[in-house]
Amino acid sequence: MPSRLARRSSAIVVTSLVVLLSTALPASAHVTVGCDDATPGGFGQLAFRVPTESDTSTTTKVQVEFPADQPLAFTAVRPHPGWTYQIVRRPLATPIVDDDGTQVTEAVGQIEWTATGTEAAIKPGEYDEFVVEAGPLPKAGALVFKTVQTYADGQIVRWIDTPAPGGPEPEHPAPVLTVGSGVTTVANTASSDEAEPPVVWWALGAGLVALALSVGAFVVSIRRTKSGG
Repeated sequence: MPSRLARRSSAIVVTSLVVLLSTALPASAHVTVGCDDATPGGFGQLAFRVPTESDTSTTTKVQVEFPADQPLAFTAVRPHPGWTYQIVRRPLATPIVDDDGTQVTEAVGQIEWTATGTEAAIKPGEYDEFVVEAGPLPKAGALVFKTVQTYADGQIVRWIDTPAPGGPEPEHPAPVLTVGSGVTTVANTASSDEAEPPVVWWALGAGLVALALSVGAFVVSIRRTKSGG
């Protein structure tokens, strides 16, 4: 019969495996915005990545609100097969003067993409990207693009929350693009092809150590049981 130590070691091994697997799971995906070719004061392609987190429904509509505090004077939407788009423009309180001296009196306030059929809708476990050429980007600062995601079953997810400085990430963070010092960074990017955050690697390492110790204790207990009986 296995000893009490053997039974206890087995329980520790099982617990360690559960902890190890749970810490290795990726974080939930969020709606994000990225811009690989942006330069402060210049133009860039804004890519809005939209994953479908529902297990039972598809994404059929995406509404992106453009920041009113840092308006983008010029935009061009890249056509997206299977989707239509509608642009809502808003007047500017202070006109923007372009390089030719022309005054721009309105800017994009919102862009709404809508799937034209079930085949184009974003299915569970998939994501899609919607691209806009825009500028001039600010020389520094953060652009917040509040986004509303609509599912075929009527569910609406509002990605509109902004975290407090130094605070935890909200449940539905708004996509944020930060520009400055010649570098453009993306906030709220959680995807399977990116590196896990440091806390996940720390937990993974701790789980491996605990698992190794548990297996060692289990082997010792089995040897003691055999030698004693």
